[in-house]
Amino acid sequence: MIQDISPRLLNEYRPSAVPQPGDGVLFVRGQEVAVRRVGGEEPSFALPVVGRDVAVEGLTYLFSVGDVAFWLAPDAGLAEPPQGYELVHNRVLRMEKRGPRELMYVVYTAVHLGGWYASHRFCGACGAPTRHHDSLRALVCPACGTVTFPRLNPAVIVCVQDPVRNKIVLTRYAAGRYAPIDALVAGFVEIGETIEDCVRREVREELGLEVKNITYYKSQPWGVAGDILSGYWCEVDGDPTLHMDASELGRAVWAGPDEIPGQPDDLSLTNEMMCLWRDTHRCS
Repeated sequence: MIQDISPRLLNEYRPSAVPQPGDGVLFVRGQEVAVRRVGGEEPSFALPVVGRDVAVEGLTYLFSVGDVAFWLAPDAGLAEPPQGYELVHNRVLRMEKRGPRELMYVVYTAVHLGGWYASHRFCGACGAPTRHHDSLRALVCPACGTVTFPRLNPAVIVCVQDPVRNKIVLTRYAAGRYAPIDALVAGFVEIGETIEDCVRREVREELGLEVKNITYYKSQPWGVAGDILSGYWCEVDGDPTLHMDASELGRAVWAGPDEIPGQPDDLSLTNEMMCLWRDTHRCS
């Protein structure tokens, strides 16, 4: 999956860190990041670096991968990328495989943090400009003292099985929402709801099914939506007839092992779960 990189991402906040020549810089605007165009061709997966493309002043420390630190450009969400670089949507970089897994992880995490910094330049309580906390990855309001931390949105990925027929449910989002690739049931946890209740509700809302034997698999950070994803297996309980929510999904089918091609890349928890079930018929 996207987080299975070596060396590991080191996300401890380092307020005393100093940009070094060769460190990476992320220009983030919404879901776009700055990458380099080479010789008039399509953008290659190369990020601006400190000292060559970007000055040291005004950078915000994000995280490190091994010995390389990554920084957020000044004026999060507003700064223009340097000459020779252009903003490209993260989905384009992913689907067209323009970079190695570890750089996609860098981009997804930077999109998460860059979006948070850009949307919290002012205090949500009193409206005053915020500043960086002295020791924490947080923003603090000097006027009223409100401290705001980066937000994580808990969400679930659900593989619904019919063990009698040896099938699982494959879905695709409604046209125009995301790339037309196979996926599993997914959704955000609501306020006042347990994660297990979220699994039941999302399956009921999207597929019209009841489920049982809900079992946790593993988790994944997914920065493009600010998510922390939890993957779950479950079994259909009762009538397996699908009643698809067409406002959310464009496709929902029961599929056997030979009907699961998998996604074009191996970055997502969704793909890992689909392929694990396809290859082993096991949920572990």
